[in-house]
Amino acid sequence: MEGWHGWDDYAPFYDWENAQTVQRRDIPFWRQRALASPGPVLELGCGTGRVTLPLARAGVTMVGIDRSAEMLARGVRRLRRRRAGAPAHLVRGDIRHLPFPAESFPLVIAPYGILQSLLREDDLVATLDAVARVLTRGGAFGLELVADLPSWKEYSKRPSLRGRRPNGTRIALIETVRQDRAQKLTIFEQEFVERRGRDVRRKRFTLSFRTLTVHQMAQRLEQAGLTVTALLGDYRGGPWDERADAWIVLAQKAAR
Repeated sequence: MEGWHGWDDYAPFYDWENAQTVQRRDIPFWRQRALASPGPVLELGCGTGRVTLPLARAGVTMVGIDRSAEMLARGVRRLRRRRAGAPAHLVRGDIRHLPFPAESFPLVIAPYGILQSLLREDDLVATLDAVARVLTRGGAFGLELVADLPSWKEYSKRPSLRGRRPNGTRIALIETVRQDRAQKLTIFEQEFVERRGRDVRRKRFTLSFRTLTVHQMAQRLEQAGLTVTALLGDYRGGPWDERADAWIVLAQKAAR
């Protein structure tokens, strides 16, 4: 099992679910940092462009990378529909092996838990080493972890979200969450049910996330040669603690 498994299946539902949950509340945080950056910004795990495209509309030159062809296809369609903004490029690739020259980006971002999709320690080490390589000297890296994922309670076949598509199709998410303590994984078994008249369609897949804490991630960043500059607990820059709504880590590559 690899962390990217399930994301192609998730693509048709990703934007709908995020509109019900995280929405756009993290966008101003990343936009503020991107606008202060002196050059192009790389987003790891850009998916459908939920973060990449608003930042480009704000005037930031963006590069997004993702392994899921289905996610990227949706991002490309959204990119083609936009009418203004800075250049944005969506690239299919593996974040463990970033296909960019050394010192290409003064800012790299990894929003909303993307690094937790790296299920093995070797994968995380490779990704952080790749980030350190493509960062310019003095460049910054910002990442967010899904808050308190290690302590999420297990439950089975719980209706989590309900709503409608713009075309009137009713949609519901039925979710099972289980913890694999030995492997330090949180596993989400997803079932999306779509109903339009008598037509009922079901899509089942699994998403797995590694349950690293903020301090464990900070330690991995330091081991990759990046200095942790801040631990934040919300999108306004407030300090982090274990009960914080957001778990954000900011780091920097040495200027020399």
